Amino acid sequence: MDQVEQAGLLAREERPEALAGPDSFSVQIADQIESFVVAVTEVARGDDPDSAVPYLLLQVSQLLLAGGRLGAHEDIVPDERYEPDTGPDPDMDSLREALAALLTPVDVYSEVFDPYVPHSTPVAARISDDLANIVSDLRHGMAHYREGRVSEALWWWQFSYLTNWGPTASASLRALQSLVAHVRLNTPLAELNGLDTDSAAEDGDLERQAGRVMAAEIGAPLGLTSRDAR
Repeated sequence: MDQVEQAGLLAREERPEALAGPDSFSVQIADQIESFVVAVTEVARGDDPDSAVPYLLLQVSQLLLAGGRLGAHEDIVPDERYEPDTGPDPDMDSLREALAALLTPVDVYSEVFDPYVPHSTPVAARISDDLANIVSDLRHGMAHYREGRVSEALWWWQFSYLTNWGPTASASLRALQSLVAHVRLNTPLAELNGLDTDSAAEDGDLERQAGRVMAAEIGAPLGLTSRDAR
């Protein structure tokens, strides 16, 4: 092997897409992302509604580990100047609607868009919307990855982590963690104060419904009991 071939081999080995082993950065990130997409899709089928919230809490937590690695990584530069076309984005409506039906009435929560903006006003958000948007972002990058455009996939996942699915996943994680905490600490949900503008139910009714859902669907499968029951 001459010096030119050796230099080319070394250059390829330094690129993340050349590290095809199971311990490579690109393979690990892709595996974590694919696992999340598959898991959320399975949860949305509604076969095991009792474990939906704790399982989503686990999956979002694991996804954010991959996101943290992408965020801490130096800027990834794709091979091509312009992003290759991946075709039409998949329709997320069916996934969104299935998750919304599964998570009713604890789907809506209050979130501050940017914690570094002084006096930020809380806005209404939905866990079902969050998860569907995250899956859409991840699938876009996965389309590049499956076509062998690994640097493009990593660039997209890193960029969209910083701009969209990272903040969205962080917000939904707080909501999911809060749901589990409300059950374990036996504290009712605060009134929604009109945040759920699409619902005709009164705030008090939504609060009571949410409390019953959390106790029945989250507490029992986890073996959690409130302090009053001890």
